[in-house]
Amino acid sequence: MTTGCSDTRSRPTATGTTPSSPPPTTPSGAPSDTPAPTPTPVPTWDGQVKVLGDGSTSDTGPQPKQPVPEKLKPGEKPPQFVVFSWDGALEGDDHQFSHFRKLGLENNAQMTFFLSGIYTLPKSKRTLYHPPQHDAGATAIDFATDGHLKDTLEQLRLAWQDGNEIGTHFNGHFCGPKSGGGGDWSTDEWKSELDQAVSFVTNWKTNTGYKDLPPLPFDYTKELVGGRAPCLEGQKNLLPAEKAAGFRYDASSPGEFQVWPVKKEGIWNFPLQMLPYPGTSAQVLSMDFNFLANQSGNTTKGDPKKYDEWEKNTRDGYLAGFERVYNGSRAPLFIGNHFEDWNGSIYMQAIEDVMKGVCKREEVRCVSFRQVADWLDAQDPKVLDKLRQLDPGQPADWSRLVK
Repeated sequence: MTTGCSDTRSRPTATGTTPSSPPPTTPSGAPSDTPAPTPTPVPTWDGQVKVLGDGSTSDTGPQPKQPVPEKLKPGEKPPQFVVFSWDGALEGDDHQFSHFRKLGLENNAQMTFFLSGIYTLPKSKRTLYHPPQHDAGATAIDFATDGHLKDTLEQLRLAWQDGNEIGTHFNGHFCGPKSGGGGDWSTDEWKSELDQAVSFVTNWKTNTGYKDLPPLPFDYTKELVGGRAPCLEGQKNLLPAEKAAGFRYDASSPGEFQVWPVKKEGIWNFPLQMLPYPGTSAQVLSMDFNFLANQSGNTTKGDPKKYDEWEKNTRDGYLAGFERVYNGSRAPLFIGNHFEDWNGSIYMQAIEDVMKGVCKREEVRCVSFRQVADWLDAQDPKVLDKLRQLDPGQPADWSRLVK
């Protein structure tokens, strides 16, 4: 069993490990039919909508539907956070962005959408993009069609109004050692990549000419507080660039166990995590691509006869990781995805099943990365230090840990 890095352009590497405690294989606990109400923070806005720059973005006040982070009371068990995140965030012909956005509404789940900035830049203006170590206009992914660009803008608007977070997946998605990928970039090159990602989002009206479309309802320069590097490469030099930009977290670290987060370079480190792979003693990274790599290698069209088995293993792997911490340390569960149709869309169906199965359960909160950062920042650092000492599946004496 192997585990891999992150994306369709990264080759999986063999790093199989053994879980620290055997996870349950069957979900437990009764689901709640009615999602808990989401508290609304007291607004500090003056009530005036302000169109920003060329009209691509705007300030419409505090984001709707945001929970108010509360410090744990003595003896209180932490909530079980689950973060579903999406790399790229393009609304394509399969309409998966809109599908999962609506699914989140139905299941009391708010998510993080890591937008690739070039998805708001028309292909006709591709040379406006100057990627580090590559020619102007070069990318490792396709630019959006004009129709997909417009649809993506609409979904970004609705997603933010639903309470979801819009992060960044940067731009050109270059990967691989010694090939001009993010792992080879300096901090200054990462700063350039990030500045361009922000610029494409905040100037899409100028770049597209779509003057009749409404602005995005948020100031991206303020709302953007976290990102995930393509293929999870280059975090060492990326972190100083993110810190300089005022980021609060980074989600680019691969292959860590399900433990309570720590900070790197002064910002929260939210890694993808090692989850049990059903039927083995190995672990697999909590992302659709890595289940794919373990099941059909580097092809996205494996043996259809195995689709049912692979879908079940994927779903059960996510659920085993959930149950391990839900009944143990309560460390947040971080899941990464792409809007894709690999192996007959089995990974999309597995994620949909997991979202429906866990987000309405007692003491579970399906939230964005930003909301996890808000909650962590509200806690007593000494309590967080104690939580970090727990093994993922270790039941805790909360009266002793939370004082």
